[in-house]
Amino acid sequence: MLFMVEMDVSIPLDFNVEEASRIKAAEKAYFQELQAAGTWRHIWRKVGLYSNISIFDVESNTALHDMLMALPLYPFMTMKVTPLCRHPSSMHEDDR
Repeated sequence: MLFMVEMDVSIPLDFNVEEASRIKAAEKAYFQELQAAGTWRHIWRKVGLYSNISIFDVESNTALHDMLMALPLYPFMTMKVTPLCRHPSSMHEDDR
């Protein structure tokens, strides 16, 4: 199942800088693990914002929910999740 997830991050300005750096490093490691597994298919940065649009390929709604809840930055995120399906007018046979 494909999902588009918009993630907006808002770490409080008075949050401990060292702890924020640790959490960001853990987030990057988790992201790269999911990307290598093919689960986190794509990620794009929204210009000028601490925000991204990502495409996930997961087995179920629950799998996506669990994955997103495990993100180290999750407590600082607002997300919008949109299920996706192939458009009948697409020229491509794959999900690129």
